[in-house]
Amino acid sequence: MACFARCVRLVIGVAGLLLLVSAASPSVAQQVNPTASAVKEQQLLQELNRVQGRVSIPDQRSGVLEQPAGREWREFRNVTLRWIGGIAILGMLAALVIFYLSRGMVRLQSGRSGRTIVRFSAFERFVHWMTATCFIILAISGLNVTFGRPLLLPLIGHEAFSEWSQWAKYVHNYLSFPFTIGVVLIFLMWIAGNIPNKADVDWIKRGGGIVGHDHPPAYRFNAGQKAIYWIVVIGGGLVAATGYALMFPFYLAGIEGMQLAQIVHSIVAMLFTAVMLAHIYIGTIGMEGAFEAMGSGTVDVNWAREHHSLWLEEENARDARPQPSVTAAE
Repeated sequence: MACFARCVRLVIGVAGLLLLVSAASPSVAQQVNPTASAVKEQQLLQELNRVQGRVSIPDQRSGVLEQPAGREWREFRNVTLRWIGGIAILGMLAALVIFYLSRGMVRLQSGRSGRTIVRFSAFERFVHWMTATCFIILAISGLNVTFGRPLLLPLIGHEAFSEWSQWAKYVHNYLSFPFTIGVVLIFLMWIAGNIPNKADVDWIKRGGGIVGHDHPPAYRFNAGQKAIYWIVVIGGGLVAATGYALMFPFYLAGIEGMQLAQIVHSIVAMLFTAVMLAHIYIGTIGMEGAFEAMGSGTVDVNWAREHHSLWLEEENARDARPQPSVTAAE
C-alpha cells in the first residue's frame, strides 16, 4: 500500500508540473506553424471539392483536375451562354424580319441614272470579302461549340457530329489567322473615314434613311457604317486576342485566366454575330444598290447622291480640279 501511495503521488506531481509549464507558456502552440503552406479560412473554403493529383511533368498546374471556379465556368458555358446567344441572334433575326415586312427594301427614290462612280478599290473589296468569309465560317464553327450538342447531335448522330466537330475545330483555328489580318487591314484602310463628326449626329437624328424616307447627308461612311467599323475592329480584336489565349494554353495565363478568356471570347462572338446579321441585311435585301459597292466596287451616282451626298461632292470636286500640265524638256 505504501508503494502504491508513492506511485499515485508521483503521477499527480508529474501532471501538476505539466500544467504549470502549459500555464507559464500559453503561446507555444500558437507559435508553431503546423505547415509551411498554412492558409486562411476563406482560402480553405475556396479549395473545397478541389480535385488535384501529382504529375511528373514540370507544369504542376496540369495536376488540377477540378477546381471550384471551373464549376461556375461550366454553368456559364452550358446554360448562361446559350441564353445570351439565343436571345441575341434569334432576337436580331426576328427584328430584321419584322423590319423588312414593315419597311421593305429601301429603294432609290430618284431611280438609276445609268452613271456609276467608284466606291471601293479592288484591294479594299478583297480584304472585305476575305475577312467576311472567314468570319462566317468562324461564326458557324464557333456556334457549333455552344449549340451543336443540344441541336445538331440529335439530328445527325454521334459519328457524323464527331467528324463535323473535329473539322470545324481545325477550320476555326486556322482561319483565325487570315481573319485577324483582315481586321488589322480594315482598321488601317478605313480609319481616316471613320472618325465621328457632326454630320453623324444629324444622320442619327434623321433616322439615317432607314427609318422613314429621309436621306441625311453623309461622307464616305455614315454613322451606321462607322458603328459597324468600330464593332469589327474592337470586337474582332477581342475575339482574336482571347482566341489565341485559348489556342495556346498556359502561355499567357493560368487556368483561371483561360476561363475568363473563354467567357469574353464567347460573349463578344455572340454579340458580334448578331450585329453582323444586321450588316448583311442592309448590304443585301435591306437597301437597293448597296451590294454593288462591295460587288463590282461601283455604285450608281443617284445612290451616292441619296446616301452619301457629301462624299459625292468631294469626289466631284476632286475630279474637277485642273490637272498639272507636263511640258517636255527642251
